[in-house]
Amino acid sequence: MVEHRNWGFQMTDLEIPVLIVGGGGAGLTASMLLSKLEIPSLLVSALPTTSVLPKAHVLNQRTMEILADAGAAEAIYAQATPRANMSHTAFYAGFAGWPEAGRRIGRLESWGGGGADLDWEAASPRASTNLPQIRLEPIMRRHAEQLAPGMVRFGHELVSFEQDDDGVTSVIRERASGGEFNVRSSYLFACDAGRTIGPQLGVEMVGLRDVGSMVSIHLTADLSEWATDPEVLIRWIWVPHMSRLATLVPMGPNRWGPDSEEWVFHLNYAFEDPRALDDAKVEADMREALGIADHPVKIHIMTRWELMGVVASKLRVGRTFILGDAAHRHPPTGGLGLTSATQDVHNLCWKVAAVLKGAATDGLLDTYEPERRSSVQVNVDNSIASALNHFMIGETLGLSDPDLTADEGWARIDRLWSGQSDDDAFRFQVRQAIASQSMEFRKLNVEYGYTYDSAAVVPDGTPPEQSLDPVRIYRPSTRPGSPLPHAWLGAVDGERCSTIDLVRPDRFLLIAGEAGGPWIDAASDLAAVNGLPVDAVRIGHLDGDYLDPQCRWLTVRGFGPEGAILIRPDRFVAWRHLGRAADPRGELGRAFEQVLCREVRG
Repeated sequence: MVEHRNWGFQMTDLEIPVLIVGGGGAGLTASMLLSKLEIPSLLVSALPTTSVLPKAHVLNQRTMEILADAGAAEAIYAQATPRANMSHTAFYAGFAGWPEAGRRIGRLESWGGGGADLDWEAASPRASTNLPQIRLEPIMRRHAEQLAPGMVRFGHELVSFEQDDDGVTSVIRERASGGEFNVRSSYLFACDAGRTIGPQLGVEMVGLRDVGSMVSIHLTADLSEWATDPEVLIRWIWVPHMSRLATLVPMGPNRWGPDSEEWVFHLNYAFEDPRALDDAKVEADMREALGIADHPVKIHIMTRWELMGVVASKLRVGRTFILGDAAHRHPPTGGLGLTSATQDVHNLCWKVAAVLKGAATDGLLDTYEPERRSSVQVNVDNSIASALNHFMIGETLGLSDPDLTADEGWARIDRLWSGQSDDDAFRFQVRQAIASQSMEFRKLNVEYGYTYDSAAVVPDGTPPEQSLDPVRIYRPSTRPGSPLPHAWLGAVDGERCSTIDLVRPDRFLLIAGEAGGPWIDAASDLAAVNGLPVDAVRIGHLDGDYLDPQCRWLTVRGFGPEGAILIRPDRFVAWRHLGRAADPRGELGRAFEQVLCREVRG
């Protein structure tokens, strides 16, 4: 055996239910959730520590619900951007250094407007927030290590793996010592950004590539002189003297808004532009774009990345599952990459736990791919469309021609403030173009209203909900496959709670109407006979285990007082019955049989 210097244990062969390869957002979320589900796992990452890049930063409501399940939400909120400093996004003509630089072209509410958008407040008890990955992942790692001491191992790489009918045998190497050990697991989670596991299994990334080249610069600088508008999180800077788009985002860590100590600056280049590969030229471009000349700037790191939108050709291969960046890669527009990764994990972990605990058979795991593929494809498509829409704004401004001179560029954008009636149509078109970017910043139905269609969802014969706008407008529903609607309830002890918080991570929840006692009895009987993990409650305005004082649940529940719904552990509706049933035990038993892919005795 090889003595492990950093973790205080000896490296030896290990047998464990789940091996997680990758220590980013997906891998760390998987480690935390599996621990909460009492499923032992080992996480290995070839990297020495968590991400050193700011990368993803927006965490939407659904993701914060998941991180609350993992026990990390409150620590994240405590360090994240205050809601007042992320209520809006705005578009500017330049930043500094020119007479008209810094003038605001337009502004949009973002991610719920800091509490101003009632639709967002009604969607979830958790608020969206913002925390760069360099601050987020250490929090997640601490929680993962506390939940599974010694089983989160950075500096360890996957050397090889082989699958068979019963499990996966992997060889892990500690990079510092070179010592190796074998891990025998029931399942392998590929959270490695597609570096190793997917390619070895023949998984390809399919979709749109070569959209553009981007350079991101993580820097420390005092930009408070020019970065006005403390409510603005992301500044989209159209640079007339360069005819290009730049983006500036505060990174905290102790102050936000204009006083942020750190920032990330993004600049787009034509695909394969050699200038993007030269650090000195990129810094010069940054200074020219911002108009800050020799203003003091400390650059921490420059990163180069390709603008793409791709999805893995397979999400399950035998006992291996593909998650996070290994399963899909997005442009950063809309903040859907990391959030999609946590949702992949949330979808899979309860299913793996149910199979390992004997509550379900392997067929349940086949539902991971169809459910997540449809959702991540929508997210990738929205991210690409949002990115391209920014360039449409540039075309509307007349700044899409790289051959414009500085004077020509500023002359075109100055039409916004000319006061001339001849420019009224131009101003209207620009306002309309900017308003259309709500596809990125008010995409509540994309973020929260996504639905699942698989064998783990029992159709009830009702037609799909028709949204007035499939991107922007989320309408809560209990139709099977939908996320459980949020409603504030009054508990017996007088403390309010959300319907969301009634669902325990490893258990189903049956919610019946106030006259739905037969469904409660059926759930109790089936659980006792079959060992099913299910809780059951009645909710009504005047009667029930929980009361609905605002009639919010009554408004959205979609079934009568004698009906019921069955909620999966990931808070998606698995089954619905609109009213009374002649045989509630048989109806509910058949639903469990389909979802769990097992026999259920009546």
